[in-house]
Amino acid sequence: MKVSESWHSERLGEKINLVRWGVTGTPVILFPTAGGDSEEIERFLMVDALGDLMTAGRVKIYSVDSLNGRAWLSGAPPGHASWVQKTFDAVMRHEVVAAVRADCQSSDIEIVAAGPSIGAFNALLMLCRYPDVFSASICLSGTYDLTRWLQGTWSDDFYITSPLHFVPDLQEGPHLDRLRTRLVVLAHGSGAWEDPGESWRVAQVLGDQGIPNRVDDWGPDYPHDWATWRHMLPKYLEEVTA
Repeated sequence: MKVSESWHSERLGEKINLVRWGVTGTPVILFPTAGGDSEEIERFLMVDALGDLMTAGRVKIYSVDSLNGRAWLSGAPPGHASWVQKTFDAVMRHEVVAAVRADCQSSDIEIVAAGPSIGAFNALLMLCRYPDVFSASICLSGTYDLTRWLQGTWSDDFYITSPLHFVPDLQEGPHLDRLRTRLVVLAHGSGAWEDPGESWRVAQVLGDQGIPNRVDDWGPDYPHDWATWRHMLPKYLEEVTA
């Protein structure tokens, strides 16, 4: 079953599109790639790949437009793109999470975050920022270092939404304690267009803070492509929703 809803976000000043596939099970927010929309995962057959899990009532899949990814790709000034990133983060926590929980008829149900490429960045960010909401993050072929788009500039908006930069500075306390009960899966291939070093850099940052994580290298037969991610995601969702 596919259900769509949308609303105008006063925070972001844009329309938010949220699409759901499945009826029951663990809610999973699956972020698209950098320029993708809320239905990208269906066009690239990821929804089909997850069909057995949905039919079994294991997962409900949600997706939103990659509004932050589009801002980075658009060539917008880094300060504006960083603001969009920060505001998109707030939209996810206060608007999208609320919509997902309302749909699940639970005010406190925990959510799995997942995504490929920059979608993996978003999945990691959600868990690191909101471990009280997200139970696991499944990051596929991730691009985690967005400083390439900063053009030598820097802002607090960027810092607080870049796990590579704010996680090392987390202090002992309830937030870090909760993060240490969560799991981050960092999966990648070593085929064309893949950069395994991105996963290992994140793993180092998380590990230094005692945050559980695992790096899986699927080998040279798996490039940076949807065919790879269709193999990966069902396996990991079956694991974290067991």
